[in-house]
Amino acid sequence: MQAEPNETLWLNERLEFSLAEFVELSGLSEQEIRELVDYGALEPVNPQAKQWTFSARRVISTRTACRIRNDFSLDLHGLALILNYLDRIHELEVQVQDLRARLPRWLR
Repeated sequence: MQAEPNETLWLNERLEFSLAEFVELSGLSEQEIRELVDYGALEPVNPQAKQWTFSARRVISTRTACRIRNDFSLDLHGLALILNYLDRIHELEVQVQDLRARLPRWLR
């Protein structure tokens, strides 16, 4: 049995993807992405730009949300809710890391 090679992409916060690239990487159709932007669940880097781009961080959360959607047969509104929850979880994890960094070493 031979393992299939996977394409690896290193993501960082400053990396941005065009709408077409985001469609390819996220697992969503362009129409679904546009609807999620309308719902406020996804936000392009510059919503007023003629050509939307999306942060690399959004690729990770969107792919995770798509897996959850597929596992639980959620509609697009459910996917929007999952994306909002994933964003909130990320924000809280960053806050916890920041608070831990401020603790004296002997309290960690």
